[in-house]
Amino acid sequence: MRDRMMDRWSTYEPFYIILSDKKIADIVVTHHARTRWISRVENRKTGFEDICDFLWSKLKQGQIQSYYRNEQDVFLIEDDLVMVVEFAVLENETDIAGNPLYKMIVVTFLGRMSETIELRDLKSYYSWLRHSRRMTLIKNSRKRK
Repeated sequence: MRDRMMDRWSTYEPFYIILSDKKIADIVVTHHARTRWISRVENRKTGFEDICDFLWSKLKQGQIQSYYRNEQDVFLIEDDLVMVVEFAVLENETDIAGNPLYKMIVVTFLGRMSETIELRDLKSYYSWLRHSRRMTLIKNSRKRK
């Protein structure tokens, strides 16, 4: 979804916002990210446009930052909400200098750090998830035998 508020007449450069050295000109929210938004973030405004409007406003305000310094795909919104994104180059679109513009593909929302304390350290969170899934699989395999 492009930023609808920035449709202007007689401008030659497409609208973009810089996020971690990438010029973001479009946001795409996956179906999985929308279901995670409903279950982990908010269940009132759950449409794709609502989520994109929220993300555009946070991008414009500069409230989206990288989770780790060297991490390229995990971001924090307002120092609380953790989301995982991918970047893809927009075809046939560049800025005035000829640099590529990107679309930000929101893969999932992990949740709020204020609600899920495990999100404060993602490495331990992922190891905890792996361990809990492994234990669930072990329990299910015991039941089958």
